[in-house]
Amino acid sequence: MQTREIRAGGGALDLTEIGFGAAGLGNLYQAIDDDTSRATVEAAWDGGIRYFDTAPHYGLGLSERRLGAGLAGRPREEFVVSTKVGRLLVPRVPPLPQDDEMFEVAGDLTRTWGFDRDSVRRSLASSLDRLGLAHVDIALVHDPDVSDVPDALAQAVTALLELREEGAVRAVGVGTNDTATAIEALQRYDIDTVMLAGRYTVLRQDGFDQVSAAAGTRRVVLAGVFNSGILARDTVPEQATFDYEPAAAEVLDRARAMAGTATAHGATLPQLAVEYPLRRPEVASVVLGMQTADEVRANVELLHRPKFSAWPELGL
Repeated sequence: MQTREIRAGGGALDLTEIGFGAAGLGNLYQAIDDDTSRATVEAAWDGGIRYFDTAPHYGLGLSERRLGAGLAGRPREEFVVSTKVGRLLVPRVPPLPQDDEMFEVAGDLTRTWGFDRDSVRRSLASSLDRLGLAHVDIALVHDPDVSDVPDALAQAVTALLELREEGAVRAVGVGTNDTATAIEALQRYDIDTVMLAGRYTVLRQDGFDQVSAAAGTRRVVLAGVFNSGILARDTVPEQATFDYEPAAAEVLDRARAMAGTATAHGATLPQLAVEYPLRRPEVASVVLGMQTADEVRANVELLHRPKFSAWPELGL
């Protein structure tokens, strides 16, 4: 699989064009067992994926533990791992039978916001323990825009820049679903990248030119390119989700029209969803959520199909 560079302090990191989004390893929406998790990571490795993204938020640490187990024993210099800071995992008293977010895991822990220097350092240290790694390559501030913490972005970025200076991480950035936050982070701070989810896809292009302008020579990572499901299948079902909500009729119609155009040119809707952002040279990687080995193989195959050539028919 081809790679693209992102800046990493004074150096660079190579990210594969498809990155492995590990939220599914944390039992996102449905539980999987450890054997399924291991097989999923192994399929990603066999498919050439060498960039893996996780976070404490995903399954209350389960994603990090499973990703670490799946990567154990593989040459450390051959893969890139990103995780996130901003949510600390603390005991929940009394515990719940199940987590109250969208992960099917026991509710013995809960998430608290933590963007200050001490919280960022504690979060990263805990992530390293769960991953079983001596270091992560990229540390991202996770969702500062949805927290109720004053100056969350400034506090956490400052803490991460200090860690980069110390050599504890190679690259730092911000992970967000909000274009304005990505632009602010790139304009105000000497970060290396941003991960922007669900805002530059074949169905929406929210201010991405401004993100690119703010990034300058820095590359960005994109996630959520299936817009939470509506673009994930060759055909669009009667009911589909768009940005984690039921898709409106006009959005369904647009997606179905795109699927028809794709089919007419020997392509698929998921292929368009992945190929479209990678047409931009300032995009380093597209991170796709994967929970089974079959999903991994299907996603990797999208890169090996003949390139779609009818973008003008879609107005893109």
